[in-house]
Amino acid sequence: MLSAFANIFRIPELKNRVLFTFAILLVYRIGIHVPIPGVNVGALASFLSKQTAGGILGFMNLFSGGALKQASIFALGVMPYISMSIILQLLTAVIPALEKLSKEGEMGRRKITQYTRVGTVALCVVQGTGTTYLLRSFGESFIYHWGFGFQFMTVLALTTGTIFIMWLGEQITEYGIGNGMSLIIFAGIVAALPGELVQTYRMVSINQLSLFAVLFYLVLTLATIAFIVVLQQGARKIPVQYATRVVGRQVFKGQSTQLPLKVDYSGVIAVIFASSILIFPSQIARYLEAMVPSDGFFYGFFDFIVTNFSPGAYFYYVVYSFLIIFFCYFYTAIAFNPIDLSENMKKYGGFIPGIRPGQPTAEFIDKTLTRITIWGALAVCVIAIVPEVIARNLHIPIYFGGTSLLIIVGVALDTMKQIESHLLMRHYDGFMKKGRLKGRSAF
Repeated sequence: MLSAFANIFRIPELKNRVLFTFAILLVYRIGIHVPIPGVNVGALASFLSKQTAGGILGFMNLFSGGALKQASIFALGVMPYISMSIILQLLTAVIPALEKLSKEGEMGRRKITQYTRVGTVALCVVQGTGTTYLLRSFGESFIYHWGFGFQFMTVLALTTGTIFIMWLGEQITEYGIGNGMSLIIFAGIVAALPGELVQTYRMVSINQLSLFAVLFYLVLTLATIAFIVVLQQGARKIPVQYATRVVGRQVFKGQSTQLPLKVDYSGVIAVIFASSILIFPSQIARYLEAMVPSDGFFYGFFDFIVTNFSPGAYFYYVVYSFLIIFFCYFYTAIAFNPIDLSENMKKYGGFIPGIRPGQPTAEFIDKTLTRITIWGALAVCVIAIVPEVIARNLHIPIYFGGTSLLIIVGVALDTMKQIESHLLMRHYDGFMKKGRLKGRSAF
């Protein structure tokens, strides 16, 4: 593996892509520290450090890479873009015009991307307006001068920040290595880890936290990482036989191969989509809660939504599990088409032993994929929820649960797979002595 990393810098194109990716991520991390005009950053950071550990604001701060705590122009993060991408993908499945547009190749994809960008701007304006009222609800000391000017400037800064992040992600995807949006989320989560480790060490040193609990959670984390790797690399291999065929004067002998059906086709996509959807009700409720009187009926209703849709609530975990399972099946249905696969196999003389070519083959593949996807989805639910619940019960101040681990390991595997493809294409060894890394493209 070390030699594979060394080989990266022996290939000029790959080296430039990797260095370009690091440069863009550095720009993103610098932008995290650019504050919104008119906000008392020091007071807000101190307040959020005490109030949001593991709550909805803590979750928002984690996915924004700490930008919310810094009152940064990047405080909204990439969530508006992801949310709009989910909305358009769902609408594509039910609106014939969008479905037709998605099948028009590169031009259709560009048109849908344009719709996503416009929708992201509209969503940023709504969330940015809510953020101004949320900042005001924390106290007058956090805002220097409240008024229309502050609201306009804040919404403009947050919208511009999200659009800039979106542009950075697209630059990584096109000119760098890996998927840009996933890597930006990855960088934000990893950047929070050193601070959480320092906080954990301080609590152990003053006997507020048991050393045994920390060691137990560390072992659990390593076991979870290993389980994630096994899950994302695991596949059901279906034998495929190709008959002897004649093309012109050439005779192609029959051969046996395997069709790998991955246990979890969605990878990190299901987790990211489920998190962004689930955070939306509590986020909007938190914004509306800041706009109504604290002694009214609506305040209690919005507070009920915030409480039950925040990490730690049982209702949150139940809905989270259902969303993960739904998006696992949804993404698999989009990324994998058994009918097209069976037709291609039939065209080139391939068949599954014991299964007739054509429609019976498509039905067999679909049935097999449906059965293994449910186990993969349930495994993702366990990984996303169990470590976080254990960390809360042990009172470990590390908001680095299964969701974060799934994103980190999944993005790392996909990025390493792309690097390995460049290495093997130029006759260099990959990261593994035997076999190759398996991954998937992100959203």
